[in-house]
Amino acid sequence: MKVGNVARKQTIPSQKEKDAFKKIADFSFDLIKKETSKYSEVTAVEFGGSYAKGTWLPKTRDLDIFVKFKESIDSKKFESLGIKIGFDSLKKFKPYVRYAEHPYVEAIVKGARVNVVPCYNVQSGRWKSAADRSPFHTKFITKLLDQQKKNEVRLLKKFLMGKDLYGAEIAKQAFSGYVTEVLVLHYGSFLGVIKAAANFKQNQVIGKPTKKFESPLVIVDPIDSNRNLGAAISTESVGRFVLLSRAFLKNPSIFLNSKTKSRKNLENTLVVIFNYKKRSPDIVWGQIKRAVNAASKQLELAGFNVLRKTAALDEKSQCALLFLLQSTKIEKTMVRSGPDFFKSKDSDKFIAKNRKKSMLMWINGEGKILSLQQRPENDARQFLQNLLKSRIKTSGIPSGLLPDFKKGFKIQTGKQLTSKSIKEALLDLVSTDGLAFRSS
Repeated sequence: MKVGNVARKQTIPSQKEKDAFKKIADFSFDLIKKETSKYSEVTAVEFGGSYAKGTWLPKTRDLDIFVKFKESIDSKKFESLGIKIGFDSLKKFKPYVRYAEHPYVEAIVKGARVNVVPCYNVQSGRWKSAADRSPFHTKFITKLLDQQKKNEVRLLKKFLMGKDLYGAEIAKQAFSGYVTEVLVLHYGSFLGVIKAAANFKQNQVIGKPTKKFESPLVIVDPIDSNRNLGAAISTESVGRFVLLSRAFLKNPSIFLNSKTKSRKNLENTLVVIFNYKKRSPDIVWGQIKRAVNAASKQLELAGFNVLRKTAALDEKSQCALLFLLQSTKIEKTMVRSGPDFFKSKDSDKFIAKNRKKSMLMWINGEGKILSLQQRPENDARQFLQNLLKSRIKTSGIPSGLLPDFKKGFKIQTGKQLTSKSIKEALLDLVSTDGLAFRSS
């Protein structure tokens, strides 16, 4: 089985594009190198990421430049100097701060996304910051990947991008560029990865761990056996990758096909929209992911069946919590189940607590005391309105979002949305992935 020439051609940059990217990379590198020469704390400046490894795709100009600091520098100075160097070197290109496990600086330089990432100049295994492994990743991959395997990585990246499965950031929780490189090294080729993925088992382990990891897919970092690269990949992303791999083996033509989106099921969707004070997207993403989980839990406790949920940011300053429910309205009554009537103290306590609220109280065939009661709320939209207005402090919504919610929010159905990016996220939520869930 072979991947078509059209697909391969789409994954390999032309010489003209390579030359153009190199020009931008060298220009950016020189700006940063010149700025770091002012600081004795900096030991080196290096290219990293897909550019350094030669696994980047056409039309995806992302550039990682690592500024390496002396190991003796404390974390506070490390972060402040990293930001200062990034801002001062790229000041003509409107730089801004991004966050992973520590801050770094990003700017768009002549059409390329340039990241200035601080890390410590440490020996392998003596990690002080999350980025310290990255230069070792670069050396490891460039040493072991020949040109043929680099092109196999590109095929895997292209496949994942087309299926919305590329990117380990919290917004995506899918497969990182480094993971694609590790997978191709382990299985030998794009097709080798696909064949293996089609037969992944629960808690599949790739590599040689030195301890037990708990995640649907365990991918051991080759330069740090205590680190599981699969921890950043969601269960849904692993599942879709497995199903898409099986589908590809049956029909390779799906390589160039993208996920289609449907407008079905919109009647049972609710979207909470609010503006957020401008801050790092990485911080906001972490907060709204926790918020959507907290609100979903409250909906479930109130008796609503949340089928799927997600979060989104729009192009400007809006956040959204998105929910697909089995129904936005449920029965006006509910049954509370109590203890076995033989349990004297528990029975007395249940009866005392629920007698006044009961429309009917009885003992079922299993000996349980049951109480039929009026639901406090049976409309999900009204429930969310009350939760976020009157009970938000005890709802589980992150405290960092409370000031944003206090300024106002609105709850809409999916059919009322106007924001393009939020609507895209909603259509993802209500759509079946026709490529993954195919019968032949």
